[in-house]
Amino acid sequence: MRLTRKRLCSALLAAYLLFSLYAAYSVFLKPRRSAASRAAAPREKQGREHAVLGTEEWNPWEVDEKNDLQRKSANSLQLLKKMQVQQEQTDLRVQIWGKAAIGLYLWQHIFEGLLEPADVSAQWREGSVTAGKSFFSFITGPAVVPGYFSVEADNVVLVLNGREEGKISYATQWLHYAQTLVQTHKLQHVAVVLLGSEQCRNEWISPYLKRYGGFVDLLFVIYDSPLVNEEDIFHWPLGVATYRYFPVVEPSWSMLHTPRPYQCNFLGTIYKNSTREILVDVLKQNGLDKLCWISAREEWWPQETNESLRNYHDALLQSDLTLCPVGVNTECYRVYEACSFGSVPVVEDVMTPGNCGNSSVSHSAPLQLLKTTGAPFIFIKNWKELPAILEKEQNMTLQQKIQRRKQLMEWYRQFKAQMRQKFISALENSFLAKDGGG
Repeated sequence: MRLTRKRLCSALLAAYLLFSLYAAYSVFLKPRRSAASRAAAPREKQGREHAVLGTEEWNPWEVDEKNDLQRKSANSLQLLKKMQVQQEQTDLRVQIWGKAAIGLYLWQHIFEGLLEPADVSAQWREGSVTAGKSFFSFITGPAVVPGYFSVEADNVVLVLNGREEGKISYATQWLHYAQTLVQTHKLQHVAVVLLGSEQCRNEWISPYLKRYGGFVDLLFVIYDSPLVNEEDIFHWPLGVATYRYFPVVEPSWSMLHTPRPYQCNFLGTIYKNSTREILVDVLKQNGLDKLCWISAREEWWPQETNESLRNYHDALLQSDLTLCPVGVNTECYRVYEACSFGSVPVVEDVMTPGNCGNSSVSHSAPLQLLKTTGAPFIFIKNWKELPAILEKEQNMTLQQKIQRRKQLMEWYRQFKAQMRQKFISALENSFLAKDGGG
């Protein structure tokens, strides 16, 4: 019995040694196909390749595969090191608190930043970008409440709505919260992006500005406010209606080159005794409403339905011109939304009642920010000029219209880039200079 067991063990040991020798031969000594013969082999269809991969012999010591793996690992390591160096080299860290819808235009359209989660109804959304030597993080949503989130930077930009009394009351709560953080040395610097009054009645914010004894270093204000000096109070664009979920539009070949069936469009509210009534009358009297996509309503809707929003986007995409009559203010979302789709804005260039007007650094109101950046729009003083404009449109070739679309969309791209640089430079020049000065 002992002898039989001994023979069995010897047989198993011999089999193991033979298997080990064969494995070593297969790995190190067995001839392989040359690279030339592999290249000469006919390629199978992709679906066949996926089916065959599981049955092919795979050798972890194959030189080409090993080198490729090493190269990929090195590239990944370099990328990680580069990201780490970028974070270490940022001189300025800024947290943006988006408490007004215009904050989404700043973040998604101007900064081209992403937000997580992508769900627009989420209670909390956040994102971050590095621009030059500045690192920006952005938070927004109903869950962003004073005292109930982490302040992750010494410098903060508050995005607020000050268009009407109810909004102003809410905005001041955030300003008082930020002021407390500054007084307790939890914040060093504060800037504000403000959706101001459409009549430019923004006196309520003056006591909070540092130039008037407050704590807010910089103010970026929408509409043609006479307060603008481009030193610590800057003119800022209204942008698109992000509160109606207007998207970031990526230009496409068809958007630029496809003939558009409508010469112009206007989808909006017709206010009593407004120039919008004159606009619709001019179109009807001259039979031009047949050339344009016109959809008028008597009451303003704070939110669009899915159908009305889709119709609006289609109208912009299928019209060469977008008619932009004044509302409470000359500047409106429609101007920027038309640019997004390559439809040239026809803007009613008249001042509206209120305190808006020329500032100390610009005398081209209304729309002085757009005019000083060379906006390729059609500006008119009276809608009775429209028939002559549409007659000129009929004589334009498709190639001329394509070239005009390219010019408009390139201007809009550069405009957003200029606004981004203006914003970053203002923060860096103000915040870093004060830090360096003590």
